[in-house]
Amino acid sequence: MKMKTSVTLKVDADCPSHSLAEVATRDLVQFIDEPTERGGTNKGFTPTDTALSALVGCTNVIGHKCAAKLGIDIGHLQISAKCRFNRLGVTLAEEIDIPFEAIDLTIVSNGAATLGELQQVAVEVAKFCPLAKLFRSAGTVINEDWHKAG
Repeated sequence: MKMKTSVTLKVDADCPSHSLAEVATRDLVQFIDEPTERGGTNKGFTPTDTALSALVGCTNVIGHKCAAKLGIDIGHLQISAKCRFNRLGVTLAEEIDIPFEAIDLTIVSNGAATLGELQQVAVEVAKFCPLAKLFRSAGTVINEDWHKAG
């Protein structure tokens, strides 16, 4: 059986206010919103929080796929992301070419993998994670720190 090389991803959103989007895909719904101090209802992550969290989720999924392919036990991951974000664009002060200037990802593995094996996984994740590729193609610097728990 031949695998499809291109698929269509689809989401639909009902946007009942200037800030709230109820986004649906498959049988799931998530809210994207602004905090109350910016006129939102704080029912969900902001759009920029959502983008950053998508990178974290993708790093987890692709990290486990790459580790399995390499035969490396990465166990459970704890991932944190910290982003230097230029707000001039979202405040409409000026157009910004690279709003997500830099992202620091810290990935902590509690598996049996050695530091060298974690670096092998990191190299593969950089090749295959679509969200990391999206950010990097847009000019964002992603600094990854893969290490063992403890």
